[in-house]
Amino acid sequence: MAGWRVHRGQAVALPLDNLDTDQLIPARFMSQPRAAGYGGFLLHDLRRDVAGEPDPAFPLNRHPGASILVAGRNFGSGSSREAAVYALVDAGIRAVVAESFGDIFAANAVNNGLLPARVAAADAAALTAALGAGTAEATVDLDAGEIALGDLTIGFALDETWRTKLANGWDDIDLTGRHADEIARFRAARRQTAPWAWPRGAA
Repeated sequence: MAGWRVHRGQAVALPLDNLDTDQLIPARFMSQPRAAGYGGFLLHDLRRDVAGEPDPAFPLNRHPGASILVAGRNFGSGSSREAAVYALVDAGIRAVVAESFGDIFAANAVNNGLLPARVAAADAAALTAALGAGTAEATVDLDAGEIALGDLTIGFALDETWRTKLANGWDDIDLTGRHADEIARFRAARRQTAPWAWPRGAA
């Protein structure tokens, strides 16, 4: 997974609160192989009218090239399905901006290179108002912790460990791997001080 520090792309507002993971990708699509791509399943039911046809008024149908999503509060609540993040990433979304996120969703997002940018309620409202029903180019800067859109520059909250993972394209295993030398030194020292802890014949 490639890391990133600055992303420039089209932002679109989806001002719906409590979008849960079952809405992000309905369960009936999760038997599909990941290699086939999950982007076409993103918000599948919400993007369609009662006849099952794509609704031209839905924001992501109007602006399919958007890569920054300004959403309502409690985005990604519900079940822990990582496929919800796959659907966003496979659809080209690189950052979701919201007042709050489901905890497990946010952690899954970071492990897949997707930024869950948490902003104040007033700032989320300002971004949503600036975008209206349209789209505009925005810049997300991980190091500065800011989103710039037109005359607006808004700060977002992000755990420093998550910032490191996103910037380097790391998951939890990669994060542990950067301490490989320290782990090896500890292992060697532990082997000397507590040889009884090693199984017989273990290297």
